Amino acid sequence: MSLQANDFELFDVPAQFAQDRAQLDVRWKALQRQAHPDRFAAEGAAAQRVAMQLSVRINEAYQRLKDPLKRAAYLCELRGAPVQAENNTAMPAAFLMQQMEWRENLDETESAERLEALADEVSAEQRRVQQELARLLDEVQDPLQAVGQVRALMFIERFTHEVNAKLDRLT
Repeated sequence: MSLQANDFELFDVPAQFAQDRAQLDVRWKALQRQAHPDRFAAEGAAAQRVAMQLSVRINEAYQRLKDPLKRAAYLCELRGAPVQAENNTAMPAAFLMQQMEWRENLDETESAERLEALADEVSAEQRRVQQELARLLDEVQDPLQAVGQVRALMFIERFTHEVNAKLDRLT
């Protein structure tokens, strides 16, 4: 295990968007067992510090790999197309219109049933965007195009939290 390995190398999985969550979970547990600082108690404080660093690195990689949004952004960055969401917010006009429509629906809706329907619509779009990311990153190998989909997924995830928060207040 190397602290310099990228997340995919560290977990010994293909560098692609599509990942098997159960496989990631199993691999994470195995890596944590290997790197646990207690295993290095007899080797002294320096070895335990290195093990702790490795354990932290494993956890960081796991958090990125298990989350589709973080994994897609990481793949784009590895492939030379950083998302830079704070500097580049450009989105296709159709997606901007959809955002405005969703926002209006959220602001105007006071019915749990209508909010649940909106949540279902947003969830379907989230699945569609994730499928498009898999196509762009795994099949087409086009990280530049994928960047726009990552930004769309970022909005969708934030909006989903807002919808769920309003649903929680209504129920």
